[in-house]
Amino acid sequence: MHTLRFRQVHLDFHTSEKIPGIGSEFNPEEFAETLKRAHVNSVTLFSRCHHGMIYHETRFPAKHPHLTCDLLALQIEACHKHDIRCPIYITVGWDEYMAKHHPEWLEVDASGKRVGPPPLQPGWHKHCFASPYIDYVVEQTDEVLERFDDEVDGIFFDIIFQNEVFSVWALEEFEKQGWDPADPKAQNAMRELLVNRTKERLSCTVRQRNKHCTIFFNSGHVNPRIRPSLHTYTHLELESLPSGGWGYAHFPITMRYARTLGLDCLGMTGKFAVSWGHFNSYKPQAALEYECLQMLALGAKCSVGDQLHPTGKLDPATYDPIGRVYAMVEEREEWCADAEPITEVGVFNVEALQPQHMRVPSANLGAYRILQEGRHQFDFIDGETDWSRYRVVVLPDEVVMDDTLADKVQSYLDAGGALLCTGSSGLGTDGSGFALRTMPGKYMGDLPFSPDFVRPLGALAEGIADAQYVMYQRGVQVVPGDGAEVLAEVWEPYFERTYQHFCSHAHTPPARPSEHPAVLKLGRVVYFAHPVFSTFAQVGMLFYKQAVLNALKLLLPNPLVQTDAPSSLQVTWNRQPAQSRSVVYLLHYIPEKRVLGADYLEDVIPLYHVELRLRTKPPKRAYLAPQRTDLPFEVQGEYVRLTVPEVRGHQMMVLEEG
Repeated sequence: MHTLRFRQVHLDFHTSEKIPGIGSEFNPEEFAETLKRAHVNSVTLFSRCHHGMIYHETRFPAKHPHLTCDLLALQIEACHKHDIRCPIYITVGWDEYMAKHHPEWLEVDASGKRVGPPPLQPGWHKHCFASPYIDYVVEQTDEVLERFDDEVDGIFFDIIFQNEVFSVWALEEFEKQGWDPADPKAQNAMRELLVNRTKERLSCTVRQRNKHCTIFFNSGHVNPRIRPSLHTYTHLELESLPSGGWGYAHFPITMRYARTLGLDCLGMTGKFAVSWGHFNSYKPQAALEYECLQMLALGAKCSVGDQLHPTGKLDPATYDPIGRVYAMVEEREEWCADAEPITEVGVFNVEALQPQHMRVPSANLGAYRILQEGRHQFDFIDGETDWSRYRVVVLPDEVVMDDTLADKVQSYLDAGGALLCTGSSGLGTDGSGFALRTMPGKYMGDLPFSPDFVRPLGALAEGIADAQYVMYQRGVQVVPGDGAEVLAEVWEPYFERTYQHFCSHAHTPPARPSEHPAVLKLGRVVYFAHPVFSTFAQVGMLFYKQAVLNALKLLLPNPLVQTDAPSSLQVTWNRQPAQSRSVVYLLHYIPEKRVLGADYLEDVIPLYHVELRLRTKPPKRAYLAPQRTDLPFEVQGEYVRLTVPEVRGHQMMVLEEG
């Protein structure tokens, strides 16, 4: 596994051929010194950008017409002189130069229209990976590797996805494969084939020249569909600009999956107040701090995106805040290197069952929010993950099972695992019933009313007021199995809301209990009839979170972490085996909906006297990091109890093993 550096800048350089003086103010020593002052030890530099322009000496005609120097060569030389690593960026999916010279290589949609903005509007045009365009990418990549030889630290290939598959080249591929291009499943299969074949070709091209450099293919997201091509990667970079369309939940969800794949990971945010390529746009210091420190807490290295000015001069207003954050990162690296997450809950990533990625499906989002706010230690997993490490597996809302997945779940349960299942999760692909023999009920179709209501009972009602709680999404009708315990009941409204009969502004109130249960428990399986995770993600009613956490308490009565701190405190726990210690990371940053765009984060609100109870053997020593201040602790049964005096945004707590 390639080991990445902790402090990277991804230096975009998408520069129009109409702009003069490219690199005219580039000073190699000033460039490298600016990066060093900002504590940067790795920077992605550009060979070819989305405009199709090349920024070094080349035999191809796409060299930027106003390039004043051999820019990439000078950048690499200056950075290597100061031990700054330099992966090289090559665009793939978007190249405006080639789009103009070879429009026949563009993607074509089902109506026969070439993909991209209308002729009089600016924007990128997407190339078809079935076309000869990929031959050009291979040749240009080979030239970079030949030209820079051992100076190539890595290659970053960008825009590695396929949308439309109806070009003449793609249709020829359909015919060759014997697939029907009108079949949506065949279209998805073609997208996968073209993308994975492109990765294979480019990876082989790199390895023919360079056996050791890193290789990454960027599509803006990492999900389970990466598995068939994972061998072409040396590491993973998780592009995730919270303000740029990804949101603050995207990175932690994606990283909790990516870290299970066995490769070193790099989180990637940006310095921009909004998204990529916004010149002179700066996010608040607290936001940049939170985004980078969260990467460390989840086991990733850090990358901050910037866009270089056409003159080649770095912007001090960008690198001063990056430097302040990266000084914090550097100070904490010794407690983050080679860290492994300590987890006991696995959440099935519903993207594994989707033909194309959605970035943050609502079932994933709801599960992430509830488990994080409950301070559970968890990963997102798929059908190829080793489940034996998890005490509980959660199947959120829409995990419909084929025979292979059903066998895996059943084997996990037979080996002593526990299962929390919600909504349509657990159903077989034919929709006739549950695919598992150990489900606590029999499937009878959908519940007749939506919205309907749920009244929790017994242990599920702990800490919850006795009431009927509205369920905004339709649930599943089940009959309890033999020995199943009913933990909640469904209440029906007077009638379904229609033009013939409706009540009040939104829905009809509860009228009567139904004969069908809302939550069942049988052995180590708890089943919710409603899609509670998606519902919580959409409306956030506290009842859904409380009910799920109560259900988890039945399956996991002694979780790894317990605390009475506000739900805004994030707690993650990693272990460094080589140092025989574990590290608890506390983060308290609160993004707010202050503006019409994305969530906004400006202030750091401290917490004081945070008590934690950690299920672990008594440590030899506990201390705060990076302060190295000893922390008193006491042993209470299987838990170690500690109080952290202050959490000002971020605090680490180290437990040295006895």
